[in-house]
Amino acid sequence: MMSLTQADILKALSTVQDPDLRKDLVSLGMIKEVAIADDKISFTVVLTTPACPLKEKIRKDCEQAVRQIAGEKTKIDIRMTSSVTTLRDHAQLLAGVKNIVAIASGKGGVGKSTVTANLAVALAKAGAKVGLIDADIYGPSIPVMFNCEREQPEVKVEKGKNIIIPLEQYGVKLLSIGFLTPPESAIVWRGPMASSALKQFIGDADWGELDYLLIDLPPGTSDIHLTLVQTVPVTGALIVTTPQKVALADATKGLAMFKQPQINVPVLGIVENMAYFTPEELPENKYYIFGKDGGKNLAEKFGVPLLGQIPLVQSIRESGDSGLPVAMKEGATAEAFNALAESLARHIAIRNANAAPTSKVEILA
Repeated sequence: MMSLTQADILKALSTVQDPDLRKDLVSLGMIKEVAIADDKISFTVVLTTPACPLKEKIRKDCEQAVRQIAGEKTKIDIRMTSSVTTLRDHAQLLAGVKNIVAIASGKGGVGKSTVTANLAVALAKAGAKVGLIDADIYGPSIPVMFNCEREQPEVKVEKGKNIIIPLEQYGVKLLSIGFLTPPESAIVWRGPMASSALKQFIGDADWGELDYLLIDLPPGTSDIHLTLVQTVPVTGALIVTTPQKVALADATKGLAMFKQPQINVPVLGIVENMAYFTPEELPENKYYIFGKDGGKNLAEKFGVPLLGQIPLVQSIRESGDSGLPVAMKEGATAEAFNALAESLARHIAIRNANAAPTSKVEILA
């Protein structure tokens, strides 16, 4: 091996670009702990998310760049780790939370909570620290999907104030109004009471350090949505829809709400749920029961990414009912949610690198 220095290694690695951020790894501060000893070169690549779908490409590009100056016989040890990016101010509420993602739909019945639950599990499986607030106050379904509808969170006292400790299931921290009321009871609250519950879940809970906090919002556009954007700056919103025209019409309204100048929350992308039906005995067949490419067309119309197309599969429903999200399992359906998690994490990193921080909505006329 030639007599190389750390500066030589960094110069070689400065030719490697992050495919999403379109800048070299050295200027992005993603190369750490460069060491040279005898016939071995080692360094650490710090990715912007543990769910990075381009991890292997970046590793290979780094090895190739260093190999060009070190020769074929030199051992190259590349450690891949991650540190999720954030634009949030640590003086704000939820100071330990790096990214807050609102997950919304224009109408009920499109599988928004199912997508949220599986997305949270997939992110946690990838190594991220994940929390989930079930803000669908009138129809909380997260407790059932996580098999903890009979459990209640503990409460601790800090400086004379009651602090809720979120439950943890499958590596995801959880809070839902469903934990605080009997499962058989109906919640009959006016808007201000529901908004107050969401504020408590945000400001009076010990969420600790999180990479992503997902907020499962109620269908439509309501007090809850406004309360969220007025309480904390939201990193971005994810819109869930099904392909049929009536769902797309309502999804358009939900998307437009976040794009309003006085709200101005970036739309990270669209998820098309129930995109097609695939029978278990004919896994290669696709039947477009609710129409084809509705979510894709909506994404193109508004110039936002289509983050994923989730099939209509019986196992997704069965897994939700049994309290074991399908993302916990193996197979094509789990892979669809893993790919969605990677895509969401990727677009959050791009958003954080290229856009200004979201501001909390102070006044809404």
